[in-house]
Amino acid sequence: MDTLLRIRNLTVEAGPRDSRRSILRSVNIEVPRGQCVALVGESGSGKSTICNAVLGLLPGGLTRRAGEILFQTAPHEVDLCKRGDRQMRGLRGKAIAMAFQEPSAAFSSVMTIGAMLSEMLEAHEPGLDRSGRDARVREMLSLVGFPEPAAAAGRYPFELSGGLRQRAMIASALICKPSLVIADEPTSALDVTVQALTLKLLAELQDRLGLSLLLVTHDLGVVANIADQVVVLKDGAVEETGSVAQVLGQPSSTYTRFLLSQVPRLSGPLMPIQPQRTSSAATQALGDVWKDRIGPEPGTRLITLQNVSKRFTARKRSDAGMVETVDAVLGASLQIDAGGCVGLVGESGCGKSTLSKLILRVLQPDSGRIEAFDGKRMRDVASLEGRALRSYRSRVQYVFQDPFASLNPRMTAEDIVTEPFVIHGLGSRTERRQWAQALMELVGLSGSMLARHPNAFSGGQRQRLGIARALALGPDVLLCDEPVSALDVSVQAQILGLLEGLRLDLNVATLFVSHNLAVVRSVAQRVCVMCSGRIVEAAPSATLFSNPVHPYTIALLAAHPEPDLGRKLDLTALMEGRASDPAAWPEPYRLQPGQVPQYKTVGEDHLVAIA
Repeated sequence: MDTLLRIRNLTVEAGPRDSRRSILRSVNIEVPRGQCVALVGESGSGKSTICNAVLGLLPGGLTRRAGEILFQTAPHEVDLCKRGDRQMRGLRGKAIAMAFQEPSAAFSSVMTIGAMLSEMLEAHEPGLDRSGRDARVREMLSLVGFPEPAAAAGRYPFELSGGLRQRAMIASALICKPSLVIADEPTSALDVTVQALTLKLLAELQDRLGLSLLLVTHDLGVVANIADQVVVLKDGAVEETGSVAQVLGQPSSTYTRFLLSQVPRLSGPLMPIQPQRTSSAATQALGDVWKDRIGPEPGTRLITLQNVSKRFTARKRSDAGMVETVDAVLGASLQIDAGGCVGLVGESGCGKSTLSKLILRVLQPDSGRIEAFDGKRMRDVASLEGRALRSYRSRVQYVFQDPFASLNPRMTAEDIVTEPFVIHGLGSRTERRQWAQALMELVGLSGSMLARHPNAFSGGQRQRLGIARALALGPDVLLCDEPVSALDVSVQAQILGLLEGLRLDLNVATLFVSHNLAVVRSVAQRVCVMCSGRIVEAAPSATLFSNPVHPYTIALLAAHPEPDLGRKLDLTALMEGRASDPAAWPEPYRLQPGQVPQYKTVGEDHLVAIA
């Protein structure tokens, strides 16, 4: 088999000579021409370091101590480690290209997509004139699936949806027709339907262009659907390597089996979540600030939404001069009970975050009613003012998707966790520090970490820190917005165990917002599926996953990748990318723009939206 990239005994170390620390240890990897090799492992395993070494972009402080990186260029094989900066600049983008995880961060916000692609052509193909570059840009945007390539070339990244931005990122990697593309988590930030279409696109491009793909991912479901070979990394060393059938079907490494056991699945038995039991000493230490506010009786109704709608006005007018509006939420109803977990699933833009903001009273609904339990009775959230509103917001807290972005990098962990006490005027400085130590213990962190800043915590520890802050005032409800989507599977399991322990021991209810259906299946008792502002199906978790009725729910389930070679993605259920278009749904589910659905009972506590 013709090998395009051959990494031999690559060893990379960090630190000065007298105190070196191994980052990569004798790594051996081969990428055959025309195949996809997946690098799998947790954060810190060395995946990104391998990619940077191939590109000749090892960050300062890292040094290659041994090994070769052999790349096949006509007519010879060259050692990239012996190439200088100027020679490597000639290879990057042209022979070896990179597709980054987050296009919004990789692209310039002040340049159009076409300008950025043309810039790469100018650097690597100077003989191509402007008309030739424009033609190549349109050709590549068409190849990756843009419906109007010429129009797309004139758009800025922020004008594109997440899926289209990822397609533009793939186009930027392919524009100079490289033989090797390094794809760094190309689908981790995408919804399942967009992710499925992106995987389909990558597979088609690989066949059409004869690409070799080095895929960096921690999603074993993605690996099962696109990879030919798999390399499992742990602590900078290769733990296991082989064909995708061997590694996923008959793993020889204990670590690989552990990773597979941590992946939530849509089929088969539920992944057991090991709840992290809460410390009684920590809860007692917080007694003065929590009082009797946390832990209502299980089953107590805490939040009720009845036919809630919210419409936004677009910033620009339509071509006809009419003001455009967007129906973010249309006739949504749901309930959250103490000690329960409600899953809210759907694609980006479906209204999940808007619904959460309506519950928090950050936004006011245009119609409908939201009621909340204040410790004694249900009250209309829209009528709350002053002290009553502050009290309500302390009872309903938010856990953000990205703790690194949501936590102030200039504040210590102690400042972050105690800020709610300061805002609400609770306790002395000494008491606040004692409460902060108790909160850190409650979420599985050490009180000795209070002096650290967020950048000194790992991804999982930062998420625990964000949960500690959310728990500070003793809330009844946590609104968790994609709390594990950016985490490795083992860290994800730890955070899910923490939330499950809080639910069981303190009766803290959770609205779990996610596009990962397998995770929702593991944690939620009831699931609401949302699309285009509407809740299109709601049912007990076991019922919804075993007997989905609505075509959009069926499409979501079909688009979810699993690490099972016998359950490949069913792309036909995605309706050619129109599964999230209510006007494309079959009767009686078809809905027109702005139409509020009716609901039909199709089973015990199982509702589905119809026209």
